[in-house]
Amino acid sequence: QVQLVESGGGLTQPGGSLRLSCAASGFTFSNFHMRWYRQAPGKEREFVAQMSTFGGYTTYANSVKGRFTASRDNAKNTVALQMNSLKPEDTAVYYCNAVNPQGDAQYWGQGTQVTVSS
Repeated sequence: QVQLVESGGGLTQPGGSLRLSCAASGFTFSNFHMRWYRQAPGKEREFVAQMSTFGGYTTYANSVKGRFTASRDNAKNTVALQMNSLKPEDTAVYYCNAVNPQGDAQYWGQGTQVTVSS
């Protein structure tokens, strides 16, 4: 049974930091690209970051570049998203996503809420 379980969301003030984690199970983790997406109220889900299968290449959305750092641990089947200098516009539900390089297998977590507000 495939599972992606996010944790670490919460409420923080502008300029604050949060660290999200995602624990994966039920599939060969190292064979999958791992991504973070987010969805703000009333908006479409948007890409945040991708870590390649063995972590050698990470890409970010322009809106988070320089503030967010994505990482993966293939030994522990986990990924993380360190979010610094948070802004109110970062408020969203954040989702962990796994997709194989062929693009024919994809899994989603249930999401974790991040709220940035004073």
